[in-house]
Amino acid sequence: MEMNTMNNSHNHENHHEHMVADFKKRFFVSLIFTIPVIILSPFFQDLFGYQIKFSFGETILLFISAFIYFYGGWPFLKGMGNEIKNKNPGMMTLIGIAITVSFIYSALVSLGLKGSTFYWELATLIDIMLIGHWIEMRSVMGASKALEELIKLMPNEAHLINNEEIRDIKTSDLKVGDIVLVKPGERIPLDGEIIKGETSIDESMITGESKPAYLKTGQEVIGGSINIDGSIQVKIQKVGKDTYLSQIYKLVKTAQQSKSRAQDLANKAAFWLTIISISTGTLTLIVWTLLGQPFSFSLERMVTVMVIACPHALGLAVPLVISRSTSIAAKKGLLIRNRKPFERFRKVEAVVFDKTGTLTEGKFEVREIITFSENYDKNTLLQIIASVESLSEHPIAQAIVEESKKNKIDTLEVNNFKSITGKGVEGNINGELYHAVSVEYLKDEGIPIPDENKKNKAVSTQVYLLKNKKEVLSVINLVDRIRPQSKATVRSLKELGIKTYMITGDNEEIAKYVSEELGLDGYYASVLPNEKAQKIKELREKRQTVAMVGDGVNDAPALVTADVGIAVGAGTDIAIESADIVLSTSNPQAILDLVHLSKSTYKKIIQNLAWATGYNVITIPLAAGVLYVIGILLSPMIGAVLMSLSAVIVSINANLLK
Repeated sequence: MEMNTMNNSHNHENHHEHMVADFKKRFFVSLIFTIPVIILSPFFQDLFGYQIKFSFGETILLFISAFIYFYGGWPFLKGMGNEIKNKNPGMMTLIGIAITVSFIYSALVSLGLKGSTFYWELATLIDIMLIGHWIEMRSVMGASKALEELIKLMPNEAHLINNEEIRDIKTSDLKVGDIVLVKPGERIPLDGEIIKGETSIDESMITGESKPAYLKTGQEVIGGSINIDGSIQVKIQKVGKDTYLSQIYKLVKTAQQSKSRAQDLANKAAFWLTIISISTGTLTLIVWTLLGQPFSFSLERMVTVMVIACPHALGLAVPLVISRSTSIAAKKGLLIRNRKPFERFRKVEAVVFDKTGTLTEGKFEVREIITFSENYDKNTLLQIIASVESLSEHPIAQAIVEESKKNKIDTLEVNNFKSITGKGVEGNINGELYHAVSVEYLKDEGIPIPDENKKNKAVSTQVYLLKNKKEVLSVINLVDRIRPQSKATVRSLKELGIKTYMITGDNEEIAKYVSEELGLDGYYASVLPNEKAQKIKELREKRQTVAMVGDGVNDAPALVTADVGIAVGAGTDIAIESADIVLSTSNPQAILDLVHLSKSTYKKIIQNLAWATGYNVITIPLAAGVLYVIGILLSPMIGAVLMSLSAVIVSINANLLK
């Protein structure tokens, strides 16, 4: 299976893992060489009261420190070069300058320049920076774990059926049209259609739907979902980048890499913090030197300022939260295509739902049976019309048959069944001719429509039962079935202070009926597809932020016009270019998940930005030595600890997003 997007991204993850391993290796190697540096340093000899002096001791310190500088400091020196080359100085530039100035100055002192060396400060600074990056990058990888799990969903092998023989082949070798056997407990290898058997399918890891879906012959299955209890044969329909899982992976990866408005601000702040840090560090060096302090003291203050002011936490504050929230959303079946509208969703004031397929299931159900003859009761009339309709595959016919089954009414034998194109069906039952037809058939045949039903228009469709082409016995009124979760969704949104509206092409009576059933704040009826966008525009003039929820087909203009466009119930077709967010589930309650996740994400971003900026406001003056008069002074090592700790705290906080 050629999944270029997933493979490329997987290679990127492998590269990321290699970087984590590299930081780990460099840390331990540098730590080992730091031990003799500390032992030989005059500072520690004076501190612990021991003395180690021998010929070339200073030279040995120089060579060991040079190794730590070049080997342990290489990632930072390389990063500094890239930042300068791209004219975008940042964290690596600050670290690179700090360790380079420390090393060069110390080396010059060892070669005869009057002053004090910084070898142990240099070594411990590099060690702490390495371990800080190692821990932080492990946290970064943890934020994308849900995305990596998508790759693991696809089984490595499949049972290919060829000329009634079954053999195991690699999933990557399957082609469109191949037929595979999927046993109970196994994962579906690729997207396809069930051609034999029936079973329950667990799609929770893909769509977020916790309830298993019962599927049978003719229905589609998604690659990566789990076959629970029945053996089925599946005809492969999609491979490679066309599969549902590949499309999800691509959408999620794109969303994780996309920038948000908060990230743009954080990047600008990080850039200016770098400039301020270099300027403040240089100014600190000059001021302390002019105040009569030794150059080594002034240089130490400058190095500490530049290290402690590294905008690492600020640079990580937003991307880590974005990565984490996008992964959580994908696991819940919420696919974020555009970050900025998702962030705006926390401020949404009104949600507009398309009716058919969104608030309703797009499937018919019997609302009522009206009788026009005293010779028949409702059950008898339902039995007759269900019997005639039982031989039809039309969705309306199936809804009527389902109603009879629900009432435990058996169907009768039908002879001479005939379909009347676009108008209904007919058939003989016990020697009598019955028609189950639309109102158009009655009009065409000149058959009077009973007055009792002319006023009832709050229905999606009507089916009349006609006996011997003369007598209208009854009419069955059907409505588009309202999703069970729709009422709870509307109620919960209203509790959050969000107004709910419906937009539909159905008539006023139907729209009013659905609106009252769900408790909506308003509705727009008899709206043509090309008029929906105008209605959204009108509502946006009254409300600050408006979200449109539709099926993504004829709702495309409205989805684009809204502040946030959400496509619901995309099924296996998630390539909907008009939507900002695609919901792989048909459950409208996913909208509530979006609201809560958007608010939680924003809260985490604010927390991280507040920490990252607040940390610098407090620590930079301390690093510069403003409290030196009362004995408070931070060494470069302590500065490195605080800087690394700040980045790790931001990483951990992002991973706490639920």
